Amino acid sequence: MAASTSRQPHEIPLPHSPPNPSKSGKKQSRKGKGKENISTPAAQVTADVSWDSLESETDWDWSYLTDPSASKVPPIFTKDGNYFFSLVGPSVKIHSVTTGQVVSTLTAPRCANNAATSDLLTAAILNPHNSFQLITGSLDGRLIVWDFVEAVLLQTIDVLQPIHHICAHKTWRDTVFVAASKPGKKTKATGADDNAVVFRVSLKLVENTSKSAEILPIGKTRFPTGLTISPSGTWLIATAGHKAYVAATASLAAGFTKYVSPERLTCLSFHPTEEYFATGDDKGNVRLWYCLNEPPPGNARGVEKKTQTTTLHWHAHAVSSIAFSSNGSYLLSGGEEAVLVIWQLHTGKKEFVPRVGAPINTVSVSKSDRGDEEYLLGLADATYLFVSSGNLKISRSYSRIKLDPVSSPEAASRHIRTSLAVHPLSSTVILPSSHPSSLQLYSPSSSKLVAELEVSPSNRVSRRDDKPIEPSYVEQTEVSLSGEWLATIDVRQADDGFRDEIYLKLWRWDAKSSRWSLNTRIDHPHGFYNVTCISFAPASKHILVTTGGDGTVKTWGLRSVKKKSGDVEEFWVARSIFTFRSEVPASATWSQDASLLAVLFGPYVALYDPVTNALLQTLVSTDGKAGKSVHFIGKEGCYLAVAGKHGVTLWDLVTQTVQWSYKALLSINEIVPHPETDSFAVFHISPNQEHKKTRVLVFRAASSIPHIARSVPFKLRGVVPYSLAKSLGHTFVCITDDWNVVLVGDNAKQGPEEGSMATGIISNAVAQKRTLFSDIFGKSAFIAVPDNSVFAGETQHTKLGKATADTFAAPAYLMPAFEHFFDHLIGGFLRPRPDDILAPVAHEDEDIDMDEEPADPMLVGVHRTRIVSQDEMDSFVTLFRNHSLDCPPTLPTTGNGHPPKSKISSVRHSASASASPKAGTKQSVLPLRVPASGSEVDATASSPVSLANGRKRKKSLG
Repeated sequence: MAASTSRQPHEIPLPHSPPNPSKSGKKQSRKGKGKENISTPAAQVTADVSWDSLESETDWDWSYLTDPSASKVPPIFTKDGNYFFSLVGPSVKIHSVTTGQVVSTLTAPRCANNAATSDLLTAAILNPHNSFQLITGSLDGRLIVWDFVEAVLLQTIDVLQPIHHICAHKTWRDTVFVAASKPGKKTKATGADDNAVVFRVSLKLVENTSKSAEILPIGKTRFPTGLTISPSGTWLIATAGHKAYVAATASLAAGFTKYVSPERLTCLSFHPTEEYFATGDDKGNVRLWYCLNEPPPGNARGVEKKTQTTTLHWHAHAVSSIAFSSNGSYLLSGGEEAVLVIWQLHTGKKEFVPRVGAPINTVSVSKSDRGDEEYLLGLADATYLFVSSGNLKISRSYSRIKLDPVSSPEAASRHIRTSLAVHPLSSTVILPSSHPSSLQLYSPSSSKLVAELEVSPSNRVSRRDDKPIEPSYVEQTEVSLSGEWLATIDVRQADDGFRDEIYLKLWRWDAKSSRWSLNTRIDHPHGFYNVTCISFAPASKHILVTTGGDGTVKTWGLRSVKKKSGDVEEFWVARSIFTFRSEVPASATWSQDASLLAVLFGPYVALYDPVTNALLQTLVSTDGKAGKSVHFIGKEGCYLAVAGKHGVTLWDLVTQTVQWSYKALLSINEIVPHPETDSFAVFHISPNQEHKKTRVLVFRAASSIPHIARSVPFKLRGVVPYSLAKSLGHTFVCITDDWNVVLVGDNAKQGPEEGSMATGIISNAVAQKRTLFSDIFGKSAFIAVPDNSVFAGETQHTKLGKATADTFAAPAYLMPAFEHFFDHLIGGFLRPRPDDILAPVAHEDEDIDMDEEPADPMLVGVHRTRIVSQDEMDSFVTLFRNHSLDCPPTLPTTGNGHPPKSKISSVRHSASASASPKAGTKQSVLPLRVPASGSEVDATASSPVSLANGRKRKKSLG
């Protein structure tokens, strides 16, 4: 029944708020929390309030669920190719190439002298003289040298200028080349440093300081986009603006020679074997520069030249990163198109790896010690993809939470809502994905991305020219209380003659496959007007309510239809529709038992019976201002909170009166009720865009004075209660204004994740490569055997003295040269053997009694989980010899055609006359093992299966 035909509602005027107890007997204090109480007249409440004028609250605990940003620095591989380094904010994360897991995180202490500057890491290289050392540069002007094996910070060198790129070569010992911003020079348009200087920096320090012993400038450049040195160490190349800067390392005092590019350069890479380099520019061109073969000018400083180049063009937009393959035959490039292009340099042909999922930020080449080559792509959504160089297919990908790439400001302003929900059945958080038309499911317990749900299928192509393509957006997400149903609203703005597209989609959770499947799609549920709210009825009722800009409230129900085959099909259909006067509904909420439905219409709150749609009661705001949202508070459903722009009113539905009112100085962004108690949190945002801060006040139904006042150092796009915390405290999962996912609240501090601390790398921690042998016979038993197991009878020297132990306990970089202590160290291991324990030398003809060797050797010190016995190994030897495809070994024969008897292995080989090889045929002779018992074995005995000419021969029946 529509609301217009229901009984006349009782409009209850808003009574006066209860008097503030602080007014009785004394003047009200304006300090602390009391200044925001309800005594402030509504006319004096304005948003033009400085954040600093409010009392500072205690910061609430919070922690990132994802990395702060996607790195634009190409990852660096270790020399053996088992690990790679990625720069994330102020930290270096060390990933395993095989598993993708972070095994260690290196974070340097914040610089005390430059506390106001950013400690963002911008460059990293391996020390060319020590492959176990990593050198990083940051915007706070520091070079930091790490021993990443021991996770030890070795030294810090202050350059005192923001560092953007570094490079080094083995011919320059204890020296790095640095491209750093020149302070004091700002561009008028962006305010960023537009001038830079390339330095030669010595890694040796002035005594008792962190200053480098030598910093020599080489030349000035514009803002640098690349810095590299040739593999031969002959040339130093830098790119900045529209120029490539070239300097000969033999004469650095002569400065740079400038080679002009028609477009602004964005990236740089040097050929691994030949003397030329490649650049990418902002128009999608890849150029090969052969200027290094030209004779240098007499005075290179300040000279600008043009040179012959080879241009490779496919990209429609700026090239983000380029890299040569390890042998120099191919050049890789990537950019905004989300396509990896592989250029064959000798022929000019190209191949593609399309649709990698997001714009490509970085391209790196890895070659393991086994000779396998792979390409590592770093995407804009913080995903790493490995591409096999053999078949150009994606072999594996590693991602935690896919971040949203930077969208256009116009699109961001139109789509204020952020899809965010918690799914209790799978213990996952449903978040926006890197593409706005998709959602992702993230498990906080395992810190892994579970799945990605493409709500609106779309072509993930880049923009056309400079105009961005308007994609579909998932604006709202709602999960039912049972976790069985998911409702989404995805929209696409009108473009090029097409109308707006608005879809309501309902997804059902499949517990067997652990995935969401689309059940019902409803086109334009409220015509061409936006959907303002969606909400599932709690308990076991399958009812969904939607409110729209057309002024209607619609309820949707689940219908079951039995097919002829006997299967039951369930889908959602419209159940009812109603309006309230001429108001536009903004929000809807259900009581815990689903007996009441509250809908916010401007300044009115209408309470309905969801079964009959009868209007039961109407609550009216006295100030006549429209509200933003409405929420039931507590499990009993007797309190209703109505949030406005600058205030909260709590209604007691039992007594039909106002419980209390709260007037806020700051704008209210969100109200989040606690799912178990009668408390709720109010999130305030500062009107000043410069203040990246959010204020959180927690209220109880009994009082208008907040019992918790906290703040977090960022603005929020979306907030939902984190129901997976399983506690009575307040914990929320939030999306910040910078598209970071954080936990905020009482239980936000989670335990340290694996690899989040600086820990040493265990050399045998790398997963073993799968082999055909392991696929057939399973995991080898020898892998589990510790390397430090000691068998009985082996000589041990466990006490080598305190000096020897201290020498091995020190890090490798502190140890002296090995020749200085070789004799002393080896003397501690090799001790003279006493004469009285020397065994008498046996004569050649004398028989020696051999002690029988035990089947299971005894372990000393370390317990062995499983030991492979000799009998088991003999059975494997017999198995392989009997079923081998090779010919059996030939034995010398006597005059009668029989081989002589000798002491040979107890394993019998087939040497029957029928299987004898022909004369002149080459045969491979297997080594024979002499048994310890010394027994004679008859080699003429035939084995169960005879082999000849590399093929199995059936056993003779005669």
